[in-house]
Amino acid sequence: MANLAQTVHFFVVFLTLAITTVPAGANPVEYPEDIAGRLQVRYDSMQSLNFNFYQDIQGEMSGRPRQGSGKAVFLKNNGKARMRWDYISPEQQVLISDGVVFSMYFANLKQLIVSPAEQLDTDLTYSFFTGKGVLKRDFHIRPADEDEQSTNEDEFKVIKIIPKTPQSQVQDIHLYVTGDSLIRRIKIRDHFGTITVLNLSNIEIDTAKNEKTPEEIDTLFTFVPPPETEIIHQ
Repeated sequence: MANLAQTVHFFVVFLTLAITTVPAGANPVEYPEDIAGRLQVRYDSMQSLNFNFYQDIQGEMSGRPRQGSGKAVFLKNNGKARMRWDYISPEQQVLISDGVVFSMYFANLKQLIVSPAEQLDTDLTYSFFTGKGVLKRDFHIRPADEDEQSTNEDEFKVIKIIPKTPQSQVQDIHLYVTGDSLIRRIKIRDHFGTITVLNLSNIEIDTAKNEKTPEEIDTLFTFVPPPETEIIHQ
């Protein structure tokens, strides 16, 4: 379950775009608020988002380093947010929300845990993909720590966000943002010094919305566990 908590808390939110005026011929200077602002604009315009991920967790409280990988898809449609987060390795896990019910399947435990999807809305970082949060309201926006600053800003820039309301699983988050306003890496630190890094690849925007029929979308956000699975309602 610690693995799940680390994952769900990686989701982050954005604020309104700020525009910096610079002299002609000068390189534009972006402050953390500017970077967060263009993220707001980019992600607010998306109806769906797909990506592959590689996750690495390290820290004294986490024991030996743990890795995982898989793929995720998010869809905003008719005011309802849907999510599917599939771990392929080291063992199968499925986190899925159809906007009404949130289900977590753990193959190694042979368990499916079911709870109301609205419980996810209280998580500030999950709100990033659902579009229900506001970065300026929910987070302090800061420059990256010195050891997290980018050595190649043409590749990405880094900002640090800190929840204004204390979160049990998150102390701070570093976001690695590309020039086209996509997040390629997320680094989460909890209050015990455990670090979770998520590297995102093969990012696709609006493919689920544009390339799938309503029936295919319903199937995508539905999960039927194996017959021997224990189902736990919370």
